[in-house]
Amino acid sequence: MAVIDPANHGLRLATRYAVLVLVAAIFVLPLLFMVMSSLKPTDQLLNDTSSLRAFLPVGDISLQNYYDAFARAPIGLFVFNSILVTVGTVSLSLLLCSLAAFSFTFLKWRGKGLLLSVTLATLIIPFETIAIPLLLLVSKLPWIGLEGFRIGWLNSYHVQIIPWIADALTIFLFVQYFKDLPEELVEAARVAGASWWQVYVRIIMPLSGPVIATGAILKSLKMYNEQYLWPLIVVQQESYRPIMVGLGYFFQLQVAWGEVMAYLSLITVPVLVFYLMLQRAFIASIASTGVKG
Repeated sequence: MAVIDPANHGLRLATRYAVLVLVAAIFVLPLLFMVMSSLKPTDQLLNDTSSLRAFLPVGDISLQNYYDAFARAPIGLFVFNSILVTVGTVSLSLLLCSLAAFSFTFLKWRGKGLLLSVTLATLIIPFETIAIPLLLLVSKLPWIGLEGFRIGWLNSYHVQIIPWIADALTIFLFVQYFKDLPEELVEAARVAGASWWQVYVRIIMPLSGPVIATGAILKSLKMYNEQYLWPLIVVQQESYRPIMVGLGYFFQLQVAWGEVMAYLSLITVPVLVFYLMLQRAFIASIASTGVKG
């Protein structure tokens, strides 16, 4: 039986904690700097950047930057637009991707393996390579909405939602999860006369809570973080702009860095809190959705 040296064990433990504290500091210090800077006037903010005072609530501390930020831009409208686009995209994406994964997993049709491979291959294509062709496409498509019939999807909510519904990663997660479900459940339901739609709604989806949670969290974070380039291209009206595009309001004429930091805090801290609240559920979902080797 090996004898553990208390001194070496203590040294290894101290080294491990030191590394963990250093990694945590790398992630926490920028957020701390952002929040502390949002509470200071611009002149004090710039002066404090050369010392540790930048990370401390010292000096003239107030919420004035937040008041000024709301006065400069319609932040409430931008937040509403971001939430609407994110929730709409995530909901439709989970429905469409789960249906596609159900077809890939349980239905028998020719070429589904090849099509699944092609779908997964789209993960390596950066969005920037298809942004202009997609812009030309959506500017020519017809749409029938509350405002009537028109040509072009520009300046709308659906132009920010529909192009992002189909997601190869979400389809892959659902396929891998569905493959782990007992096939006997599907076979028994089909023998009992259930249609494929009934199998999907009443059997498969009620058992898919973990993968639904995983897909929803990943898709939500992706949509919230990437609401800049595409909305910047297709949305010119203020009433449809998401929160990321609204950041440009604070770089007009003279830059008020205190207001910039306040705005960044408003769009970053809620996402961080959301992730921390769902961290345990996220990790559990990832583990239960695991990919087969």
